[in-house]
Amino acid sequence: MNLLNGEKFINFYKLDEGKSSVISDSDINEKYSKGEIRIITEQARYPLDTIPSMLESGKYDLNPEYQRRKRWSTVQQSKLIESFIINVPIPPIFLYEVVYAKYEVMDGLQRLTAINDFYTDKFALSGLEEWKELNGRKYSQLPKNIKEGIDRRYLSSIVLLNETAKDKEIADSLKQMVFGRLNSGGDKLTPQETRNALYAGKFNEFCIELSKNDTFRKLWNYTSYKYSNGKLMNEDELLVDETFRKMEDVEMILRFFAYRHIEQLSNFRSQEQFLDNYLQIANQYQPNLLIELKNIFSKTVELVYSLFGESAFYMPESTQKKSTPTKTIYDSIMQAFSMNLDKEKVILSNQSTIRESKFKDLEKITYESRGKKIDLFDGKYNSRSNVEARIKYFTNLIEHSIA
Repeated sequence: MNLLNGEKFINFYKLDEGKSSVISDSDINEKYSKGEIRIITEQARYPLDTIPSMLESGKYDLNPEYQRRKRWSTVQQSKLIESFIINVPIPPIFLYEVVYAKYEVMDGLQRLTAINDFYTDKFALSGLEEWKELNGRKYSQLPKNIKEGIDRRYLSSIVLLNETAKDKEIADSLKQMVFGRLNSGGDKLTPQETRNALYAGKFNEFCIELSKNDTFRKLWNYTSYKYSNGKLMNEDELLVDETFRKMEDVEMILRFFAYRHIEQLSNFRSQEQFLDNYLQIANQYQPNLLIELKNIFSKTVELVYSLFGESAFYMPESTQKKSTPTKTIYDSIMQAFSMNLDKEKVILSNQSTIRESKFKDLEKITYESRGKKIDLFDGKYNSRSNVEARIKYFTNLIEHSIA
């Protein structure tokens, strides 16, 4: 792989392993006395019926970059409202005071959104178990006593005060650390949601933006960001797509760029750790490098779509158990064609040969490993050698087809 100028790779995990782990008790005591990592908080309570106006005030940022996409279904939102009706204790939300009286929502996005949407009649209650007779009703349609009962309930909050951190860099690090710990239980985050929280930055935003690419979304059968008339969908409509809610689309973009450094994969305990490490590095990339990387991705995805259409990432029909794109094909085919963008014209002129040869000889799509014959594109095998063999399969396909 010919990397671009500035497209570096550093193994942060190895750097950490090289540091001395022997720290004296006096050093530990001094660190504690200085309060190097000590969070300052205060508590507050909000009547539920004030939350819509509170959010409209502009003082509360529901989408700081370390937050995840909204994920709760209508049933989950309804269960929260039912909990308020029967007065079940609700955990507090966590806010970060950016400046005086301005806050970021660190934990509690789902609860705040559910309460706001309920009071603004954006959904009708459904899936209630204790109050089944209220299913199908919006807030405005509830009996008077029920409405008044809900209005009397409070949502508690814990506010991390601005003086917790000495500067913005420390503040960002603390916010991400707290977010990660708050979300370590309950509704389990996907690996990409966790990355989005813990390693927010320029490259993370870059991946989110590239995930909106129409051709990319067609190839993965993801919901488009646009209607057929070109009008953009809003986030609530996109949330119907589980891959969007869990940020799987964003992870696919990250994988493409991380796999440009595939020789590094064997230095990590897992693919997840490899992706975590790469995102931390890539967040330091300069803007001009991001422009070049965007061009590589965009040209590659258009070339692959031109050659194979919407089935580009599908397994061969004879081995396919279900008609869905696969990561193993995506990773390898995108890497192979991205390395041959300088041959784009001759590749397109040999389109029919390349299409016919994609999975022509199924015997060549297996390889020997420890005396066993293994399907080259079996998703269970993701070591460096497996991935490199898949990429080699498609680079050979290109070379033989245009020779």
